[in-house]
Amino acid sequence: MNLTVVKNATCTFCGCVCDDIELHAEGDRIVHAKRACSLGDSWFKNHTAEHNYPDALIDGKPATVDDAIEAAAEYLVNANMPLVYGMSNITCEAQREAVSLAELIGGVIDSHTSL
Repeated sequence: MNLTVVKNATCTFCGCVCDDIELHAEGDRIVHAKRACSLGDSWFKNHTAEHNYPDALIDGKPATVDDAIEAAAEYLVNANMPLVYGMSNITCEAQREAVSLAELIGGVIDSHTSL
């Protein structure tokens, strides 16, 4: 089996968002997370939820990603007070897009720091 190495991976498990991690994978399993803390190491090696669910769900039923995006857009446009939440574990570029989305739909922005 071939070993795949990903340099400068970012861990989004906690709010530290470490971005200097080197991942070693065999097939679809990460076998080593160089420079990751014990939480990040465990998360990278044991994160398997993506294999348990379809790519998208609508009302609990499998759907295409395109259909799910359309459904999400409809929910957001029709929401009375949409909330864009949890941006602490995403990139700056993704935060910028989330803020733009919140402005577009008249939403409120919040993060885990307000809890």
